Amino acid sequence: MSDKPFRKPVRKAVFPVAGLGTRFLPATKAIPKELLPVVDRPLIQYAVDEAREAGIEEFVFVTGRGKTAIVEHFDTAYELEATMTGRGKSLDPLEPTRIQPGNLVTVRQQVPLGLGHAVWCARAVIGDEPFAIFLPDELMYGSPGCMKQMVEAYNEVGGNLVSVLEVPREEVSSYGVIAPGQSNGALTEVKGLVEKPKVDEAPSNKIVSGRYILQPEIMGLLETQGKGAGGEIQLTDSMAKLIGQQPFHAVTFAGRRFDCGSKVGFVEATLAIALDRPDMGAEVREMARKMLG
Repeated sequence: MSDKPFRKPVRKAVFPVAGLGTRFLPATKAIPKELLPVVDRPLIQYAVDEAREAGIEEFVFVTGRGKTAIVEHFDTAYELEATMTGRGKSLDPLEPTRIQPGNLVTVRQQVPLGLGHAVWCARAVIGDEPFAIFLPDELMYGSPGCMKQMVEAYNEVGGNLVSVLEVPREEVSSYGVIAPGQSNGALTEVKGLVEKPKVDEAPSNKIVSGRYILQPEIMGLLETQGKGAGGEIQLTDSMAKLIGQQPFHAVTFAGRRFDCGSKVGFVEATLAIALDRPDMGAEVREMARKMLG
């Protein structure tokens, strides 16, 4: 018998995908930002692949108007598959887009009230289970994936977890930052959370980086929480209230993070992943050499 306490497994994940993607206009006028491709996979696909690797079985997309194409991407495309099959083409490229019937749920965020509100919109689907949150803008690249590393940590310590990365201290004012307690390898106790602190007031250089495992009690806190920074319901404010009530840890991700919410970050992700691909890395490297030469 194991002496580990029983913990409900992390089976569900919330993907807040209701944003307008205005920084990528005009590309995002008719196409959701989450479907913009990094090489040959849409941004949302990288997040779903990472979730599956971590054992996630149910996917909750918090969408907005004009976002139905995200759901279409994970649906069966009968005409396309019939045509490809008729031409003797392999359907393997479509394999990652398949989700079991009933395992993808969408809920609408009717008003853009921030990340905390988007997560709260998924409360009926989450129920009384722990759940993961993926911000698809942040492409976490590595093996094992970020969420798999977090689930392994969750199985050890339970409670709530965030993924963190260390950045140069002068960059902390753009992010949520943790106040760290004791560390053990990649795991750090979280004593506090500060949203976009001034550089000289930041409690550390460990920034929260787009992946979370939270207990269902967060929904009750979000329910009654007032608007915070930017007039939005901030997830960080409710998470901070759980510190001291439940175990709260940060996992330093062993891998790379690409900020695909910015154009430069998107280009960086595309280049880095293309260079890492065995089917095209050498050609891309040669192409870059010629362009820079």
